[in-house]
Amino acid sequence: MIKNTLKLAASGLMLAALANVHAFAAPDDDHPAVKRAVDFPPSADLTYSISARQRGFNLNGDATLTWRVGGGKYSIGAESRVALVGKLTENHSQGTVDSYGLAPTEFTEKRFRKSQESASFERDSKTITFSDGKHTYPIKGGEQDRVSISWQLSAVARAAKDKFKPGSEWQFFVVGPRDADPWTFRVVGREKVQVGAAIGTVDAVHVLREPPPGSKAQTLDLWLAPSQEWYPVKLRFTDNDRDYIEQVLERVVKK
Repeated sequence: MIKNTLKLAASGLMLAALANVHAFAAPDDDHPAVKRAVDFPPSADLTYSISARQRGFNLNGDATLTWRVGGGKYSIGAESRVALVGKLTENHSQGTVDSYGLAPTEFTEKRFRKSQESASFERDSKTITFSDGKHTYPIKGGEQDRVSISWQLSAVARAAKDKFKPGSEWQFFVVGPRDADPWTFRVVGREKVQVGAAIGTVDAVHVLREPPPGSKAQTLDLWLAPSQEWYPVKLRFTDNDRDYIEQVLERVVKK
């Protein structure tokens, strides 16, 4: 079973799950730098349940996330655990808030039985570098990492409720632990979502990130709940072979 938890470990909670099949550098037209209004959800501690199907195995666990924003700074910490194995992933993102929204300075990812990897956003030199030293990317404005992106998306949605409607698309440049690429989110529509018993059924906005044609990256479905400050209340990562990882919000405590 431990072997079959490794794909789950790659999820890292809140969007660190997408497969690392990217180009070595991004052309200018693949590096969007879009300045949008933002309205950040309140700082909070969030607890999620995890269910997954990986190579014929059904797995269950939980994940915790701390979201803090204020005083021109932010920090995000995420951990996921599965029964019989323990901690699978630990991810952190921290930085400042600028005219584009969240402005990461450091992103780290620690997976089960693997060394920690990191990306640094060197604001003075306007360069993104990685602990493996293989790639660099320019900072143009608005770049996110795989943990911060869901909170940047939430902040954009809160500030642009009338524009955040079915069919609309929202582009970002997203940095992983080893490289980066453009992500496009499409708003699917409003749906009723059953979350934890302490919260119940909520009306949520379903947002979809599909991989580019020919990519082996995962599909990401994300549900943001206006009645819950636009927090992500459900996430689902689906592989090409239909294996999946699903996270559902069980509890939220505002800070």
